[in-house]
Amino acid sequence: MLEKIKKHIAEVEAFKTSSKEEAENFRIKYLGKKGLLNDFFAEFKNVANDQKKEFGQVVNKLKSSAEEKVNTLKDSLETKEKSTGVYGDLSRPGDPIELGSRHPISITKNKIIEIFSRIGFNVSEGPEIEDDWHNFTALNLPEYHPARDMQDTFFVETNPDVLLRTHTSSVQVRYMENNKPPIRTISPGRVYRNEAISARSHCFFHQVEGLYVDKGVSFADLKQTLQYFTTEMFGKSKIRLRPSYFPFTEPSAEVDVYWGLETETDYKMTKGTGWLEIMGCGMVDPNVLTNCGIDAEEYSGFAFGMGIDRIALLLHQIPDIRMFSENDIRFLEQFKSSF
Repeated sequence: MLEKIKKHIAEVEAFKTSSKEEAENFRIKYLGKKGLLNDFFAEFKNVANDQKKEFGQVVNKLKSSAEEKVNTLKDSLETKEKSTGVYGDLSRPGDPIELGSRHPISITKNKIIEIFSRIGFNVSEGPEIEDDWHNFTALNLPEYHPARDMQDTFFVETNPDVLLRTHTSSVQVRYMENNKPPIRTISPGRVYRNEAISARSHCFFHQVEGLYVDKGVSFADLKQTLQYFTTEMFGKSKIRLRPSYFPFTEPSAEVDVYWGLETETDYKMTKGTGWLEIMGCGMVDPNVLTNCGIDAEEYSGFAFGMGIDRIALLLHQIPDIRMFSENDIRFLEQFKSSF
């Protein structure tokens, strides 16, 4: 498999064309949704542990080579097209075009998606207006379960079975109902809870939750996945897991990353401990698998969830969560990203 990928790298580097159609076919072949890169990333789970590092490096090299080649072809073909077009005096200075900026939530979400895509996680989405089954009951939260009080929910007055989703775990339920294991997916999206609005909390915010279901999945797999994520996202490789409780996972844990105590801001964020809580996680409760039509005797899995807003606050040192939804151009135009 490695030799096959290296052969593709050589083909990518040697590829040349003067046709836009051929350039687009090249892009689809390697970078499209059903392209070769997605197939190679999906093959990652079948690679022997002692070969995973080399395999990942070679696949990433193929990805970067393909992206660089596509960008180079795009620039050269556009330049050629402009030089042969009829635009009048091409030596005249052009009108300045003010470029927009991405929202910090989008920057953070896209970075999280990109990190998990490297290890085979796809993206799943679902409705923000949910029913009780997918938001609560299927997740081991039957009616009148006391843990429902952990999430102060917005229900639709005319239909108590309809609500604004309180977490994107409902998307995972829908995904498990419609897909057979192995399952490896993340579910980013907006969620709603009836909370007081302040500098640190809001009645709507954004989450991304991850799910991995397969044969023989263990807590060790969960820990190594989160170790990889925190290193890539924050540049911090030291984490700790503290026992916790979530109705849909057992055992459950809170994940802290060691942020350090290098600055005064670090002391304030971590309350002088150096540790910062970033997400919750755990092994998927067998009842949840059963509710979604998956044999809990044959399969196991882990799940995790984090607040995108919270991570964006940390990464960009933003003092007030309300700034994300005020649409102040002076605030938004500060953010530039390639994601």
